[in-house]
Amino acid sequence: MKYLVKYLIDFTALALLYVFVFLGRWKSKGKDVLLANTLMYIYLSFVLYFTLMPVITSLPFILNHPYKPMNLEPFIDVLMGRGDFFRQIVLNIIMTTPFGFLFPLTGNRTAKFGRTVFFCFLMSLGIEILQPLINGFRSSDITDLITNVTGGVLGYIFYVIFKPVTFWILNCLKTKN
Repeated sequence: MKYLVKYLIDFTALALLYVFVFLGRWKSKGKDVLLANTLMYIYLSFVLYFTLMPVITSLPFILNHPYKPMNLEPFIDVLMGRGDFFRQIVLNIIMTTPFGFLFPLTGNRTAKFGRTVFFCFLMSLGIEILQPLINGFRSSDITDLITNVTGGVLGYIFYVIFKPVTFWILNCLKTKN
């Protein structure tokens, strides 16, 4: 129950941030912008849940454990046959695939491949740097960074494939404003 409260605090903060900061801004730009940005916000909230949470209740204890630097040897777990490396690789790719799809839909819908991949890289790097800082039991790995960016690339490919359908849906919402 105590651990659940820690997550509840983070989700409450995210909900308040959405309602009081983003909702009004996005709503005023139309239903299409509201939908795309809200989907991205929900997606990023789940990424936070799986990678960094609980955050707020961990802040006072950030300096109470040693910081483990990032493992900079790519795919060492695969090469050494350690742990459930295949599962971790697949989950990292799956985790960032929605980013590659949703990022071009938020804000500038003509987002290019390089810009999408760059921001996917920045998000992943931020997570990998913060994980061992926020929680002493987590580690960061260059393999995660590589597979996360691969997921972003895959998501962008899906975006390009489904672009006509996606824009049709968003344009339908736009015309109903």
